[in-house]
Amino acid sequence: MRILVVEDQPKTSQFVKKGLNEVGYSVDIAESGSAAESFLASSEYDLVILDVMLPDQSGIDTARHIRQDGFQGPIIMLTALSTTKDKVHGLDAGADDYLTKPFSFEELLARVRALLRRNSGTTGVNSLLKYSDLEMDLVHRKVTRQTQEIQLTAKEFSLLEYFIRNPERPLGRVSIAEHVWDVHFDSESNVIDVYVNLLRKKVDAPFTKKLIQTVVGVGYVLKET
Repeated sequence: MRILVVEDQPKTSQFVKKGLNEVGYSVDIAESGSAAESFLASSEYDLVILDVMLPDQSGIDTARHIRQDGFQGPIIMLTALSTTKDKVHGLDAGADDYLTKPFSFEELLARVRALLRRNSGTTGVNSLLKYSDLEMDLVHRKVTRQTQEIQLTAKEFSLLEYFIRNPERPLGRVSIAEHVWDVHFDSESNVIDVYVNLLRKKVDAPFTKKLIQTVVGVGYVLKET
């Protein structure tokens, strides 16, 4: 899942980015409201973490603008202001949740996971994503196929999550790179193909039915043969 962090304090933004990267999320950082609007106009994001105090405009105005521009994903607002009136203004502008500074990363992560689960339509305590005989437990970071547990690295887990959230939809290498590696795609790099092959060895090779298919000239798709 790809997340945009809008925060002008480098210490805070890097703290959040590092923590989210470590659990498998792809993260970009915008240091102003206008930069955030530009990021969202040119790329797809699954969630926005938005500070209220920005150098060019209020985060509340930024939330209102990106909602008006069509962003439908969850927005978590960060603020040092903790009064009920401040929170109401943020929620009225389009925020889904509010976190008061200082905050623990574990609390932020819990809010992120809860909103992404809600937005993706996954239900139940374990928040399972399923396709064919493949299951992903997003809470416990567990993958099983035909009841057999599959051990994945954090990056492999993120790659598989992107596939299973977009079943039977061809995914290009640019889209995969931006959502899983949070980088612009380097046409000379084969890192995506390498990781897809690693994933296939774990998810497909031990089983008769193959799920990760190559789409010639495009990229890959999670699809039953």
